[in-house]
Amino acid sequence: MRVVLRTDVDKVGKRGDIVEVADGYARNFLLPKGHAISATPGVQAQADAMRRARDLKDAKDREAAELVARKLVPMVIRIPARAGTGNQAKLFGSITASDVAEAVSDQAKVTIDRRRLQLDEPIKSLGTHEIPVKLHSDVEFRVTVEVVRQ
Repeated sequence: MRVVLRTDVDKVGKRGDIVEVADGYARNFLLPKGHAISATPGVQAQADAMRRARDLKDAKDREAAELVARKLVPMVIRIPARAGTGNQAKLFGSITASDVAEAVSDQAKVTIDRRRLQLDEPIKSLGTHEIPVKLHSDVEFRVTVEVVRQ
């Protein structure tokens, strides 16, 4: 069945795309949830308008993400934390993505959603760490975080 997607659907397509999906998937999921409408000849113009709006929004989002990346890449975000004494650099707690996002907000005056930080596991040691950030599908960069003794 041919449908026009009204929202982005994972592994199917983006808003405004005309895609071919299984009849049951369209009837039981996409259409009732409002994620798609049937692709009739009159809907083609509506799909084109959705694609144009999506492209404009995507371009704005990319520009905003690139602006944030240009500001954050040269910076070093310092996070004070309690740590053990001696040559061990283990923290008493850990630094999570939320802590990093809060520190970026305080020091760089840029708001980043913690879910955009690709931190696999919390930071548990002093020193310099590079954290990948994915703000947009085309904009990925690394934030340098230095965990210092409090």
